Amino acid sequence: MIYGIGTDICDVRRIRASLERHGDRFALRILGDTEMATWRARSQRWPERGVRYLATRFSAKEAFSKAIGLGMRMPMSWRLCEIDKLASGQPTVVLHGVLKEWFDTRALRAHITVSDETDYATSFCVVEQITPQSLSSNSSML
Repeated sequence: MIYGIGTDICDVRRIRASLERHGDRFALRILGDTEMATWRARSQRWPERGVRYLATRFSAKEAFSKAIGLGMRMPMSWRLCEIDKLASGQPTVVLHGVLKEWFDTRALRAHITVSDETDYATSFCVVEQITPQSLSSNSSML
């Protein structure tokens, strides 16, 4: 059963301006530890790629926060939600701490997609509530 849907579009130029104004402090506020390591590696090799990475993570977390119906209020926070990727390249939501507990207690599962172009990053998130029936019909996906 669909629990919530969220979408977000982010202006990459706005993210770039925030990085120029606040430096690493801005990235530290938005990114979790794993994301931070990826952002630093990408930024070193090609700074524009780092900006786009940060913009897609910002957008994905906004879309996720809308899909769970909390916005950016506890237990939702920037750093407790990370956007990682599976070996296939598919983006996935990784939660930590009280946000993970809140999410798991409600038996939720998130599906996220991210995309970026020159000036914009966009994300779409669907959160479903897992029922015993959906667990058995999707057991091959787990």
